[in-house]
Formats: sequence, C-alpha cells, structure tokens
Amino acid sequence: QVQLVESGGGLVQPGGSLRLSCKASGITLDRYSIAWFRQAPGKEREGVSCISVNYGSSYYADSVKGRFTISRDNAKNTVYLQMNSLKPDDTAVYYCNADRTTNFIRYTYWGQGTQVTVSS
Repeated sequence: QVQLVESGGGLVQPGGSLRLSCKASGITLDRYSIAWFRQAPGKEREGVSCISVNYGSSYYADSVKGRFTISRDNAKNTVYLQMNSLKPDDTAVYYCNADRTTNFIRYTYWGQGTQVTVSS
C-alpha cells in the first residue's frame, strides 16, 4: 500500500520558518517527480514547487520564489519543503504529490495534507 505522509506544519508568526516533510512508503520516491501543492480556504489547490526525477531540477511558483526550497533525500525516501520568510498568505493545507508515467500508465499519489498557519 502506497502512503505519503506529510508533517512539519503548524502555527508560525510572519517572517518565521517551517520545514515540511513528505515521507513515502510503498514506493521509491527517487523514481517520481514530486510536487508540493497548497489549498487555502475558499481557494483552488495551487502548485507551489516541484522537483524532477532525473536531474533534480526544481520549479517554484512566483509567490514563493526565493523563500521556499524543495529538496529530496533519497536515502530517507523523503522530500522536504523549507519555507522561510512566511507570510499570512502562505496559510493553507500543504499536500505532497508523487507522479510518474511508465509505459503510458500514470501513477500519482497524494498525501493527506498538513496545515500551515501564518499569523501573529
């Protein structure tokens, strides 16, 4: 059974930092592209950052560029999202997603989400 488990969310003051973790079981994350999404109340889910399989190249939404860093530790089968200089607009539930296509079959998995609240 495949599971992605996010952790590391919480309440933080504006300007603070959090590091989210996404630990996988049942799959090997280094075979997947990994993305972090977030969904704020009343808003659609949006992509925040992703990291590719082969070369580890990463992408960031404009709203988090320069503040967030995605990384992966293949030995721990875990992907991280380091979030610095947090703003109230970053408040959302954060989800990780593992995705790959093999032989024209797409495999995609989601975690249950972790709440991030940025407030003074």
